[in-house]
Amino acid sequence: MNIYFASDLHLGIPNHQKSLEREKKFIRWLNSIQDNATAIYLVGDIFDYWHEYKRVVPKGAVRLLGKLAELRDGGLPIFAFTGNHDLWMYGYFEEELDIPVYREPIQETFNGKKFFIGHGDGLGPGDNGYKMLKKLFTNPLCQWAFRQLHPDFASAVAQYSSRKSRMSQNGGEVEGFLGEDKEWLCIFAKEMLQKEFFDYFVFGHRHLPLNIDLNAKSKYINLGDWINHFSYAEFDGQELHLRFFERP
Repeated sequence: MNIYFASDLHLGIPNHQKSLEREKKFIRWLNSIQDNATAIYLVGDIFDYWHEYKRVVPKGAVRLLGKLAELRDGGLPIFAFTGNHDLWMYGYFEEELDIPVYREPIQETFNGKKFFIGHGDGLGPGDNGYKMLKKLFTNPLCQWAFRQLHPDFASAVAQYSSRKSRMSQNGGEVEGFLGEDKEWLCIFAKEMLQKEFFDYFVFGHRHLPLNIDLNAKSKYINLGDWINHFSYAEFDGQELHLRFFERP
């Protein structure tokens, strides 16, 4: 059993060339694991912007989409999650690639180990501004209004908003580890453990590769990203390992 987890490619930023380099690197990783993988979980923010119209999807990432189609056609189970940057998925992955898309965290059991898996956005205390925005972004009326915009204009607005948001946070740098008592996803996982046991909590969103012991039996794994860290997690049937691919 080899189950793989990856998140936060943010394809599309900061420009076409850099994004293409990361996309090709991610495909090299997929090529390296495809012969022994039993499942792959893409845990959100694969794209920095994704919004589907009835007959239009964002330009780009054709190599990745083609590779995913190839793997699915070969029988490899692949599962995707929406993140805070690509939450407007309305059926393209399911219909064209045969990849289920989850919009909320899920619980899975692999070889007797219980997993809680999700992108991580909006979980735990704090981040109230984003939580309000998420309600707006997932409101059917607001989604309908956004679809009335021409795709070129809508894409430009979303990409500008994404750049402004990233630029406003430490000049584009990811905030460092805050400590278990201040990391929202750590707090969330510990609160969940008071209600139900899980061996592993697997999240993205934070852009920091983290492997934290929540107690003697439970761990919180953050998948990091494919912008700076090129990190992923592998479950070998016994333990979940945080790993790196072609790390600079």
